[in-house]
Amino acid sequence: MRLLALSDLHLRYEVTRKALEALPAHPEDWLIIAGDVGETEQHLRFALAVLGRRFARLFWVPGNHDLWTIPPHPGEPRGLAKYNRLVAICRDYGVLTPEDPYVEWPGPGPSCIIAPLFLLYDYTFRPDEIPVEEAVQWAAEENILCSDEVLLSPDPYPSRQEWCAARCAATEPRLEAAARRAPLILVNHFPLRRELAVLPRVPRFSIWCGTLRTEDWHRRFRAHAVIYGHLHIRATKHRDGVRFEEVSIGYPHDWDPRRGIEPYLREILPGPRPPEIKPPA
Repeated sequence: MRLLALSDLHLRYEVTRKALEALPAHPEDWLIIAGDVGETEQHLRFALAVLGRRFARLFWVPGNHDLWTIPPHPGEPRGLAKYNRLVAICRDYGVLTPEDPYVEWPGPGPSCIIAPLFLLYDYTFRPDEIPVEEAVQWAAEENILCSDEVLLSPDPYPSRQEWCAARCAATEPRLEAAARRAPLILVNHFPLRRELAVLPRVPRFSIWCGTLRTEDWHRRFRAHAVIYGHLHIRATKHRDGVRFEEVSIGYPHDWDPRRGIEPYLREILPGPRPPEIKPPA
């Protein structure tokens, strides 16, 4: 029994949908889906239907693409209503979300509690000398503008920054209570630390990648591991003795569809096995 993770399936691409359908069964394993399944409810339902047949339990957190309201469908829910709609779809499939009680890992490895999070971003992943109200213009100077500025509504909040602040404030007491019971597996679409939001080709995209409010959450809430995606740059990093795993698949040019999705599943628990050390001859 293992806890596995992936993110950023972006199922608008047929090659990824076919690869997902070809994924072998993992009847004893649990799977974390760390956001950006796709842009429509149909993408989410497709993923949950396929993966629900292959894994014993699923966890889901939203990515920014999941929350988009795409024209020409102005009647679709926006902002918080869109998020609540996605949570309802997950519950139709028995999938755990940030709105459900955190559950304990019953399998091998350390005793941990899995905490799915939905925190958004607030443009604070920027140089200190750039005022927050100038952050989007600062990115635009390098011809960078995230589609969220048009497609991700914060309704009924006045801004995504205020929605982010509300989500962080509501989440902190839940994590404090859970951390008193056991170490946590923190799962968020966006990285929790600014220095992890490094995109060499588009460095100013960092402002859409998280919030400084969470910089110390891995220490504050006794994280055993932190799972995130969004960057399309798979990596394992360690900070303060905590393992940070970027588990994205990404667009078809970010991975090798010929290999299928199986090699991109990241084992979180029991966890990576240390290399075998051979005794001296």
